[in-house]
Amino acid sequence: MSRVSIIGAYNTRFGAFVERDPQTGEIRDTKSYYELLEEAGRGAIEDAGLAPEDIDGIWVGSCSPSLFVNQEHVAPLGLEVAPDALRFVPTTRTEGACASSSVALYNAVFAIESGRFRRVLVIGVEKMNLLPTREMTHVLACSSHWPTEGAKGVTFPGLFAEYAKGYRAHWHLSDETLRRMFAAVSALCYRNGIQNPLAHFGKGSPPDKYGLTTAEAILNLPESGKGGNPMIVPPLRLHDCSLVTDGAAAVVLAANTAAGSMCPRAVEIAGIGMATERLAENVRPNMHELMAGKRSVQRAFDEAGITIADVDLAEVHDCFTINQILSVEALGLSKDGRGGYDFMEGRFTPEDDCPVNLSGGLKSKGHPVGATGASMHALVYKQLIGEPIGLSPAKGTPEVGVVFNVGGSAVTNCTTVLRRIR
Repeated sequence: MSRVSIIGAYNTRFGAFVERDPQTGEIRDTKSYYELLEEAGRGAIEDAGLAPEDIDGIWVGSCSPSLFVNQEHVAPLGLEVAPDALRFVPTTRTEGACASSSVALYNAVFAIESGRFRRVLVIGVEKMNLLPTREMTHVLACSSHWPTEGAKGVTFPGLFAEYAKGYRAHWHLSDETLRRMFAAVSALCYRNGIQNPLAHFGKGSPPDKYGLTTAEAILNLPESGKGGNPMIVPPLRLHDCSLVTDGAAAVVLAANTAAGSMCPRAVEIAGIGMATERLAENVRPNMHELMAGKRSVQRAFDEAGITIADVDLAEVHDCFTINQILSVEALGLSKDGRGGYDFMEGRFTPEDDCPVNLSGGLKSKGHPVGATGASMHALVYKQLIGEPIGLSPAKGTPEVGVVFNVGGSAVTNCTTVLRRIR
């Protein structure tokens, strides 16, 4: 079986690339789905030092383009990265909710391992802000179990609120303790994101302007009104929720034997693990932990031959603050029930042995759902080759990084171990 490496990566800026008319409510696109996809693809190929002709397959991860931008059959759009060179290259689209482009990357790995492909472009893309909030919420709800959740008005904040309530009850936490845990998570992500030039909430964003870089600052926000922190679905508040974001990211994969002169910038995909949970939450036990997530972590770590002690940094799926706590526990960075306390005690900063979400995470970098997995892989790759985007670990260039990306309500769980090739 061929070993596979990432040899180039690119991340567009993340943000809300629209203009809204305050009088009419009309929304105008300022950077389209197509532009984002093409920018990411071209950037990754250039970063890999390749010509488009060197690419022999394209995978595109996108969650719901038919509802967000009225476009299905999106895989062929990958050819528009370089139409003359890429015409007739096979293309495939994958969907796995917020893990859509991690699933695309895994399929590309399998394709290279099969021997049929040598160099593959993987693109993740989503354009979410063309829809009003109500319609956007409906689109996301389509990634829930529709009969028991979406059709009954349950939103994703509501689905993750069930995990928050389950965690609170299982570990006998007071409402105030849980709220302080969540505020510590948000503050860390805001501090990190302000230093990320590609982040949706980067420099000049509300967390920067209003100083929301400490837990106390978030806890002191008013309960309602402009600039407040209102309850969305108890116990989750506004600042516990990730952003509605437009963006794209891409990576180029190659068999190690085909990486050639790019070996100095090659990062091996040392282990992958994927585990799928049942879709409906009401049939799952243990709503205080990511059971499938833990399986995916163990599979990836076993394949890579590592333990959590070997990991130098992690990008984890903080779609909501509760999931960042559950993610560090799934990885083994925190003992079960201790994740929130570890955030409150100041762990996982750039100075930590294993920093978490140096990018700012989904909470601050942004969460264009189909692009999220590719973005997490791209940014960890950049860290491992010594070209960090934003903050880097205080202890120096890392050798091993982990991506933990989930789709839906912790349903599609993808863990990737990336290792710098010396």
